[in-house]
Amino acid sequence: MAKKQLRLGAIIHGVGGNVGGWRHPDAITDASVNFGFYKQQAQKAEQGKFDFVFIADGLYITEKSIPHFLNRFEPVTILSALGAVTSNIGLVGTLSTSYSEPFTVSRQFASLDHISGGRAGWNVVTSPLEGSAKNYSRTSHPTHAERYRIAEEYLEVARGLWDSWEDDAFVRDKASGVFFDPSKMHRLNHEGEHFSVQGPLNIARSKQGHPVVFQAGSSEAGRNLAAKSADAVFTHYDTVEEGAAFVQDVKQRAAAYGRSPDEILILPGIGTIIGRTQEEAEQKYEQLTELVTIDKALDYLGRFFEHFDFSQFPLDEPFPELGDLGSNSFQSGTDKIKREAKELGLTLRQVALRSATPKPRYIGTPETVADLIQADFEAGAGDGFIIHATTPTGLDEFVDQVIPILQERGIFRTEYESDTLRGNLGLAIPENRYTAARKVQVHG
Repeated sequence: MAKKQLRLGAIIHGVGGNVGGWRHPDAITDASVNFGFYKQQAQKAEQGKFDFVFIADGLYITEKSIPHFLNRFEPVTILSALGAVTSNIGLVGTLSTSYSEPFTVSRQFASLDHISGGRAGWNVVTSPLEGSAKNYSRTSHPTHAERYRIAEEYLEVARGLWDSWEDDAFVRDKASGVFFDPSKMHRLNHEGEHFSVQGPLNIARSKQGHPVVFQAGSSEAGRNLAAKSADAVFTHYDTVEEGAAFVQDVKQRAAAYGRSPDEILILPGIGTIIGRTQEEAEQKYEQLTELVTIDKALDYLGRFFEHFDFSQFPLDEPFPELGDLGSNSFQSGTDKIKREAKELGLTLRQVALRSATPKPRYIGTPETVADLIQADFEAGAGDGFIIHATTPTGLDEFVDQVIPILQERGIFRTEYESDTLRGNLGLAIPENRYTAARKVQVHG
């Protein structure tokens, strides 16, 4: 019996998610807006037979934001460019449902899907930072619960628009002059709590049917949205037990919505640091920590709490009581920070440095990192992983040194199964709803 296959994505993160990463000797300081860098990373991930590359995003910055956030590509734009220089790898980007219109976004991802030949994926987020409202002519930021209600309806609209055209609607018969079959074009006529959208969308379905929908929330509302609507879920955990519990929880929720647990993939994000020896890997981590000052670490921590100014508190006293601060932003993350600070008796300095330069579990030789990934995978802590290379050369090292080990063990592909993202992830092509209804009418 063939072994279950691991799914892998790679985040392309410019100068990195570390507040001081741009200072690393190997870093390209303009990497976040350097197309050559993104092209190299995408092609390297494709060489390693990754399922997809992933571009994260945010809509609000301040002077205290990390360097990568200050000056970076908009995801759909850079993914469209990468679609032209890659052939099989999926192209997944973040786009907010709180600060965009479903018709526009449905059209953007459908266009990316056509440009890439069926390789588009959309990471649905609800924009945690309250400051985002200031950039979109809004007087207030929706509450956490409201953002998820908006997102649920938004996805309903998007999927309806993606079905505007049945797959054989465009006849394109020069002799008869018939370009399309009007009976196979459909208006959505959606009227809901947050959106009123007539349709149809002015672009057809791609060969994978719909772009793959990813979702990244781990709060109660986030888990419910993922279980009901997502094809794949991004998450994070600190222990195998925590990861396995999350997987079981989301898949059980999916089953409660009438879905098969196999229809939804859980993909935790993991940081990796690879060295020829354990000692070399540890030295690489220490090198990163030395690039981060405590002031920058406080700024980094503050972003999760709506850009709160932590510098007003003593560094070496217990982490301050913050009440509900953070509950309307990165809710699951801020709840965890507050809970662990109290349980472990951490000072503000310790919390800030842990947040800014977390030490990855996946650190060591290529064999050690491969062992950890395989162990977590086989323990049911995820259907695969999003690899976040912690150092500037980390993706190259992972592809060259870890991927061959995973392939040799028979848990990761040596060749792509498909040229679409759904095909490589093992996800079914969703049937056009109108075609399905037509079949029901015909067959009674």
